[in-house]
Amino acid sequence: MRIAYARVSTDAQELHRQLDALDKVGYDKLIQEKYTGTKKDRAGLQQLLDSVRDGDTVIVESISRLGRKTLDILSTIEELTNRGIIFISLKENMDTTTPTGKAMLGMMAVIAQLERDLIVQRTKEGLDSAKQRGVKLGRPKLKEEIVQRALKLYDGGNHSIKEIIQLTGISQGKLYKEINKRQVTNS
Repeated sequence: MRIAYARVSTDAQELHRQLDALDKVGYDKLIQEKYTGTKKDRAGLQQLLDSVRDGDTVIVESISRLGRKTLDILSTIEELTNRGIIFISLKENMDTTTPTGKAMLGMMAVIAQLERDLIVQRTKEGLDSAKQRGVKLGRPKLKEEIVQRALKLYDGGNHSIKEIIQLTGISQGKLYKEINKRQVTNS
């Protein structure tokens, strides 16, 4: 089965250009959506992934229709090809069954890895710079008296966890961690 997928980011945009290109090559089923490409979890994309089977072909007007981030696009194409699904992008003239299409997929993987590495590098540089300026990193330490007050309210049995959180400003996770820590210590 040949399944076409078309997407635009907003309701104000139209799918006509994509649909015209997809109509020229033909398809058996069309999935279309109007939703931002910055989100990987999209109903239309999920419908596409759920409906394709080994041996099917997915056709898009451009690989950018799969998402905005190189990593998301690559992971979607890799998922399709790993499941035995042919991927065709008209604009990029990419067909994962051809040597050129496989090479393009490989180049995308290299670019995606570069993107990952650059993000890690920039993050590390930013953290190092902040440390040098004296910025304290990580979660702020909760004052011991707040923890003790929260535990006292908990021990009193008159307040729910939600109320204790609201009264003290302690997080639910931190409160449970402190409660569990006491139980382990007392056993």
